[in-house]
Amino acid sequence: MTKLMFITIMPRSEMTTVVPANTTARPDVSMATTVARADPGSVPPVCGRFVSTSSPADMAAYFGAGGDVPDDPGSRYNVAPTDDVLVVHADGGPRRVDAFHWGLVPGWADDPKVGSRMINARAETLAIKGAFKAAFGSRRCLVPADGFYEWAEVPGGRLKQPYFVHRPDDEPFAFAGLWERWRGPVRDGSEALRSTTIITTTANRPMAAIHDRMPVVLPASAWDEWLDPGHDDIEALERLLVPAPDAITVLRPIGSDVGNVRNEGPGLIERVDPTAAIGDRALPGFAG
Repeated sequence: MTKLMFITIMPRSEMTTVVPANTTARPDVSMATTVARADPGSVPPVCGRFVSTSSPADMAAYFGAGGDVPDDPGSRYNVAPTDDVLVVHADGGPRRVDAFHWGLVPGWADDPKVGSRMINARAETLAIKGAFKAAFGSRRCLVPADGFYEWAEVPGGRLKQPYFVHRPDDEPFAFAGLWERWRGPVRDGSEALRSTTIITTTANRPMAAIHDRMPVVLPASAWDEWLDPGHDDIEALERLLVPAPDAITVLRPIGSDVGNVRNEGPGLIERVDPTAAIGDRALPGFAG
C-alpha cells in the first residue's frame, strides 16, 4: 500500500515562498503559529489541509442554519491546523455556523497548544479516548469543506504527489467533527476558546490508492441525528462513521505549491499531469 507523506512545516526563517500563477502568498505568519502546526520531522495525520471557499452566509443557507454568522474570511484554498474554520453545530438550539479553532482543546487541558496534536480523531476510539469521549457524547458538529489535500509518496524516490480530493458535483463535503470549550486553568469568566477536530475512518476505494484513512463525510440524511446534543446512543452514532461512497470521491493530481502553507489561491487546485514532473514513477491518474 502506498504510504502517505506530508510536507513538514519548517520555521519561517528556513522557508522559501513560491507564488505561482493564480496563487498568492499569505501574510506573514508568526513563528509560534508556524511551529505549532507541526513539529519538525513529524508526519501529520490524514486531512491536514483543506479548501473553504463558500461564505459563512452561504454555508448557513446550505446547512439550514440560522442566527448571526461570523465575518467572511474570504475564499481559502490552504486551510491549515490552528486556523479558525467554519463549523455547523446545534448547541441546544437551531443549527448555527460559527468559526472554531482547528485543533481540539479538551476542557481539562492546561495549555491550548495541545490542540495542534488533535486536528483529527479516529472514529474507532472516540468513545474511549479521554480527549474526545465527552465531546462525542454531546458536542458534535459538521466541518464544511470544498475539498481536502493528501500527499502520496511516489515509488522509487523522495518526491511526493499532492492530490485535491473533492466531490464530482462540486458540492461541499460535510465532515463529521467534534467541538469543545476551553477556558484554561484560571476560569475568570473570560470567553471560552471553542475548538474542533475532524473525525477520520477507513478509506474508501478511491482514497485507498493513496492512504488507508479519510475524513468521515456525513450525508444530509444524517445531519439531524449527528448534531442533536441530546442524542446519546453511542452505538447508533458510531454506525454513522463509515467511509464515504466511492461515487462522491474524486482525486485530482495538483502541483507542489500547496505544500507551503503561505501559498493561497485557486491555482493550488488546478489539475496537473503528474508525469510531467515525475515521469513514469507517477501514480495512476484520476478523473478530476
